[in-house]
Amino acid sequence: MDLYQRAKKYSIERFTTAALSLLANTSKENLVRLTYLAEKIPQKKSYQEKIRWIRSLFQTNHPALAIAGRILQEAHPRHREKIIANLIVRQLLEGTNRRKALEEENGFHPPNAMLISPTMRCNLHCYGCYAGAYSAEEEVSYEVLDRLVKECKEIGIHLVMVTGGEPFVRKDLMDLFEAHPDTLFQIYTNATLIDEKKVEQFVALGNVALAISLEGMKEETDARRGRGHFDRVVRVMRWLKEAGLFFAVSTTQTSRNTDALTSDAFIDFLVEQGCLLLWNFHYVPIGRDPDLSLMATPEQRNRMRERLEHFRATKPMLFVDFWNDGCLTGGCIAAGRKYFHVNARGDLEPCVFCHFASDNLKEKSLVEALNSPLFREMRSQQPFSKNLFRSCPLIDHPEKAREIALRHAKYFTHEGAERF
Repeated sequence: MDLYQRAKKYSIERFTTAALSLLANTSKENLVRLTYLAEKIPQKKSYQEKIRWIRSLFQTNHPALAIAGRILQEAHPRHREKIIANLIVRQLLEGTNRRKALEEENGFHPPNAMLISPTMRCNLHCYGCYAGAYSAEEEVSYEVLDRLVKECKEIGIHLVMVTGGEPFVRKDLMDLFEAHPDTLFQIYTNATLIDEKKVEQFVALGNVALAISLEGMKEETDARRGRGHFDRVVRVMRWLKEAGLFFAVSTTQTSRNTDALTSDAFIDFLVEQGCLLLWNFHYVPIGRDPDLSLMATPEQRNRMRERLEHFRATKPMLFVDFWNDGCLTGGCIAAGRKYFHVNARGDLEPCVFCHFASDNLKEKSLVEALNSPLFREMRSQQPFSKNLFRSCPLIDHPEKAREIALRHAKYFTHEGAERF
């Protein structure tokens, strides 16, 4: 990148940061006026519709506005700067254009995010966890991790999500975060290896956001993760809030904890702790000792959908449901349509729950592997159903996943995965 382009990018970042800071302190009336002005700028009809939708949020005092205010007013300055620069400028503004430009060149539209498991080692033994099925011995090297993040940036991806195993079992992760200040890393973690010193490191970096696993309140969480776990997590949340670092909470809905996860008390508790975002996943019967009785029933899935609609309209938090939001994403997002998963051996999996592959990224470039017959076939069959609430090829249409895997996958990624 030449000097002019670097100066241009820097100017855009500084302008965006300053503009958003000003918006956080302006009146609602002025914000509404700005939307009318923005609507007059020549642009796609879909963009005008989104501007009108944003105006409706201002006019109705929607709680989503409080979320933006929290980011701009409560975040540590370095954390706020990295969220704006990496997520808004690089990922959304620049990255969207970059991915669109690469679509014709590569034959497919690059995904929005990478999910990677640098390790399958974990210091907990939670029932029903898929991570326990993988070997804990094989791990991709730091050099491969570093290369994959670089390759992501080349195709416009500046959002890397890290899971496992417990990611912080690896001591070199902090080096990876420091080596890529222009990427936002979201880490799914049980939080037991987080201490105050590590929180200070997060503050210095600015580009790390945690997604802490909970199963509900104390009773539900300790039942799956061990006695005292809930209290340890709450302590970490307090440190993060005091440091001005935003975090998410990741929940796994089962037949046992649906009532707890859908209660106002649980969501109000998360807001009070400083949580910005809730990720909700459904239990998928794969991995260590899969138990079909833990799967949420259709009625429980629908209950979660109804309650999240209520929470989105009433709570100052963001909510993402990996299954029930299929109507927002156009169905299944796997196989590089919106995201993909790299396991600890370097195998490129369509989804964190789809344990089959045709390529290992130790041997192939990311772009080449994303355009494999396996991934192309899976993308061609999406969304798998006209009912976008039931578009998962594993739990809603397992015959689809079996057909694709048996036809195009070269191997299953752990012992026993072929039994799905």
